[in-house]
Amino acid sequence: MEDPEGGAKPQFDGASAAGRKDGKKSRRRKGKRGGQSRTAAHPASHEPSGGVGQPARPMEDAAGNPARKRKRRRRGGHGTVQDGSPLPPAIEQTAAAGNAVRADSDSAPSRRNRRKHRGKRGLQGRPLTPAKPSGTQQQERRAEETVIRAELRETLNGASASRRTRPESDSHSGHQGDRPAGEHAWPEELYAALDLGTNNCRLLIAQPTRPGQFRVVDAFSRIVRLGEGLAASGRLSDEAMERAIEALRICASKLRNRQIRRMRLIATEACRQAVNGEDFLGRVVAETGLELEIIDRETEARLAVSGCSSLVGRETRSVVLFDIGGGSSEIAVIRIGDNRFSRLANHITHWTSLPVGVVTLSERHGGHDVTPEAFEGMVREVEGMLGSFDCPEIEVAQTGDFHLIGTSGTVTTLAGVHLDLPRYDRRKVDGIWLSDDEVSAMQAKLLSWDFASRAANPCIGPDRADLVLAGCAILEAIRRRWPSPRMRVADRGLREGLLTDMMADDGVWRRNRNRRGQRVRS
Repeated sequence: MEDPEGGAKPQFDGASAAGRKDGKKSRRRKGKRGGQSRTAAHPASHEPSGGVGQPARPMEDAAGNPARKRKRRRRGGHGTVQDGSPLPPAIEQTAAAGNAVRADSDSAPSRRNRRKHRGKRGLQGRPLTPAKPSGTQQQERRAEETVIRAELRETLNGASASRRTRPESDSHSGHQGDRPAGEHAWPEELYAALDLGTNNCRLLIAQPTRPGQFRVVDAFSRIVRLGEGLAASGRLSDEAMERAIEALRICASKLRNRQIRRMRLIATEACRQAVNGEDFLGRVVAETGLELEIIDRETEARLAVSGCSSLVGRETRSVVLFDIGGGSSEIAVIRIGDNRFSRLANHITHWTSLPVGVVTLSERHGGHDVTPEAFEGMVREVEGMLGSFDCPEIEVAQTGDFHLIGTSGTVTTLAGVHLDLPRYDRRKVDGIWLSDDEVSAMQAKLLSWDFASRAANPCIGPDRADLVLAGCAILEAIRRRWPSPRMRVADRGLREGLLTDMMADDGVWRRNRNRRGQRVRS
C-alpha cells in the first residue's frame, strides 16, 4: 500500500490489530480521539510489521521527510515513528508538546467543529484566506507606498518640466517627438480646451475614458464680457481686455500644473470682429504665455455639433442645433440617414452664423428694462437675419425623429428656472427635454420679471440678468423658423467639441479599447 506523501506504508499484523481498542476505526480517527497516540496502544517493543527478517526504515528517512513528520503529528504520534524507531530528541519534544496541547483542548465540541469545518480548510489545517497583516506590517506597507508615490510624483514633475521647455507649437499639435511607436509619455493622456468668447472665458481639462466619452479633471469658467462696447466702437476696450487677461492667467496656471498631452485654445466672435483683436492676442502671449487661434464661423458651428453629438439619439433623423453666444449665434441643420457617421458634424447639410448674440443684442435694445414691445423688436431683428438663410424646410413628424438642441447659457438658464433649482446644477440640466409649451411658459415668466427679480434668481444671477431676455429673443426667432414639439438642453459646447475632435484624431479611444485587457482605465 503506497502513501502519496511518504512512500510505502507499514502493514500491521494480526497481533497489532488485535491490540487496538477498535480495529474498525481508522488510525486517523483514533489518533484524534482522546488525544492518545497510536504508540500508547502499541508500545515500541512490538516487532515491526514489515515482515520477518525485513529491516526497518532508516531513522534519517523518517525524520528527514517533512510531510511524514507533519502527518504523524496530526495523528498524535510522539516518541516513535510508525515502524517503531525512536524519534530524535528535538522532534520528540516538539511532538510531545503538540500532543499536550491537543489533550487539553480536544474536547467533544472541538472535535465536532473540526469535522464540520474540515472541508473549509487547506493543507495542514491552515485557513485558505490570507492572514491580516499586523499593525507593524501595515505601517511598513504604507511607508513603502508613500515612497513609491513620491518617486512617481518626482518623475511626472520632471517630465512636465521637460515638456514645458518644448516649443509651444508642439504642445498645440500634439507632436510626440522621438518616442517609439506604442510608448506613452503621458500616462493620464490629459487634453485641454479653452474657449475665449464674447462673454465668457472657459477652460476644460479632461481624460478620455470609454469610446466617445471623457472624464473632466479640471474646469474653469468666468464671465469677462470681452465684447462689451464692441458693437459701438469696433474695438476691444481696455477694461474688457484686462478682465480677459486676468482670467487667462488663471487658465495658464492650471495648464502649467498639469501634464497636458495636447491642447487647443480658441477665440471666437469678439476677436474676429475687433480691429485690435490680433493685437490683443499678442498681448495675451506676452502676459500669459498662451497662444490663442481665432477660428472662423464654420469651424465654430462644427465644434458645437461635435460637442453635443452624444445627445442625438439613434432614432433621430433630423436636428437643428443652435449655439447662442455673446457676439454671434451658430445654427446647423443636421440630417441623418440610415448610415450614421461616427462624427455627427459630417451630417451637417446647412449652417449659418448670425452676427448677433446676447451681448450685442442687449446693447442695441437694452437689457435692464425689457418691455414686451422691446422683446418683440429683438425677435423681429433676428427673424430678418434668418430670412436670408437658404435652407430647405424640415418636415416635422410626430414620431420624435426631429427636435431642436440648444447649447448656450440661455437654454440652460431656462431649464434651471423651469426646474426651480436652488442653485444651478449641471447634472440636472444637461440633456433635459423641454416641451414647446414649457419653453413658452419660461420665456413669459422671465419677461414678467424686472431686473432685480432676474438678478435674484440663483440660475441667472446679476451677471446675466441683463442678457437672458436677449437670448430668449434669439431662441424665439429660431423656434418660429423651425417649429418643434420639443427641445433638448445641452450644457456643453465648443470646449467639448474641441476635446472630442482631438481625442478622435489621436485615436485614444481606439488604443484604450485595444488595451482593455492589459490596463484598466478609469
